[in-house]
Amino acid sequence: MAPPEHLNLVILGSGSTAFAAALRAQETGKTAVMTEARMLGGTCVNRGCLPSKNLIEAARLLHDARNPRYPGLQGAALGLDFAQLIAQKDDVVRGYREKKYASLLGGSFRIEEGHARFLDAHTVAVGDKRLTADAFLIATGSRPRLPPIEGLAEVPYLTSDLLTSDEAVELKALPRSLLIVGGGYIALELGQMFSRFGSEVTLLERSGTLLSHGYEPEVGPTVRAFLEDEGVRVLVNAQLVRVREEGSEVVATIKLPAGMRELRAETLLVATGRVPNTDDIGLEKAGVAVGEGGHVLVDEHLRTSVPHIYAAGDVIGREQNSQMATPVGSRDGTIVAHNLFSGLPHRTTAEHRVIPRVIFTDPQVAVVGMTEKDAVAAGHPCWCRAVPLTLVPRAGAIRNTVGFVKMVANARTHEVLGVTMVGPEAGEVIHEAAMGLRFRATLHDFIDLLHVYPTMAEGLKIAAISRFKDPSKLSCCAE
Repeated sequence: MAPPEHLNLVILGSGSTAFAAALRAQETGKTAVMTEARMLGGTCVNRGCLPSKNLIEAARLLHDARNPRYPGLQGAALGLDFAQLIAQKDDVVRGYREKKYASLLGGSFRIEEGHARFLDAHTVAVGDKRLTADAFLIATGSRPRLPPIEGLAEVPYLTSDLLTSDEAVELKALPRSLLIVGGGYIALELGQMFSRFGSEVTLLERSGTLLSHGYEPEVGPTVRAFLEDEGVRVLVNAQLVRVREEGSEVVATIKLPAGMRELRAETLLVATGRVPNTDDIGLEKAGVAVGEGGHVLVDEHLRTSVPHIYAAGDVIGREQNSQMATPVGSRDGTIVAHNLFSGLPHRTTAEHRVIPRVIFTDPQVAVVGMTEKDAVAAGHPCWCRAVPLTLVPRAGAIRNTVGFVKMVANARTHEVLGVTMVGPEAGEVIHEAAMGLRFRATLHDFIDLLHVYPTMAEGLKIAAISRFKDPSKLSCCAE
């Protein structure tokens, strides 16, 4: 075997976290190698954020054409060539993968294709190559979680990887019927999308409501209502006991409060969350500690239990209050390389206090900061109120008032601690709230900021006003 190659930084993975670290290392004149066992660019560009949002928007166009909200407009049925739709999605993915990832390779960092494993704390093997480094970054991301369902290994099923391109697992034909196991953001986005394309969709959620963890209690019922209005069947308190294949269908045995029930669908989609990719990369040989969920344990500087080995992105799970989200990993990858190579005496910490997140259903669900439950648990005297979109002029003007804006604030200081919005353009509006939380804005700051009229962002101002006045009794733009 050839002698090992030594570099400044070896990165396990080639997604957004890895590229951010490699680019920053290159800026400081250091050498880096990324490894990739699957597809350059990782989950987001290949089978996650990019392809899903591309197809979700196409489904929205179909839905809006068939269901105009305005009296006087007649619905129109647009044609759907699903194979061509998938082909254009693949073109978009390949274009972004080339422009945002492949074209950046070269110079002082490159990619090594193959599965990477630690041989010890100072050596990584990629195929028959060995790499040593001054420092390592574990950025192997996550994959769909597969629950222990009897018979699952014997039936055909899909995961969120169905949105991939240039891989065999890609779904290229529209299912006639779809049974989705899970009630989280992936299940909701894909469930509504496939329903709008024409599939008969059933969602199974184990708990008593959708989005039961980490969201305000008003969110789940609101989302369930608009999904059911569109024809998606939602079953809560539903436990999938076993599955079997029968002819061209999957037969699922479901345990419901009323008893056992069988459901049939052409296609089964398992969307029960994601798990960090840490189980086959030799962490035990390197001495890197992991948590019960398989995530890598890190400190506030993203160092693992081995001082010269770092981890960032999905692979650290909820460590240091992180979240599995592409921009979080990208920023943290930059922080790792900055701390390693900037030459500055102080170290930057991974600050995860303000992380906005969005579920791209229609209407969207957007969240930042604390929920009411979080605030109470943290000891804040809580003022918390949800304002319906019927009080937001923009929502009324465009005849789209499904949803609400909820603010969570400290009742004494009036500092805004969290915001949840369900409604049109919520994914854009939440960034104003996030900026407010970053600078510890108060209710008065949101009230005093001039908002364009009429916009959905004005809903933040109206929610803040509701602490002091009845917003239903104000004229337009009044405070």
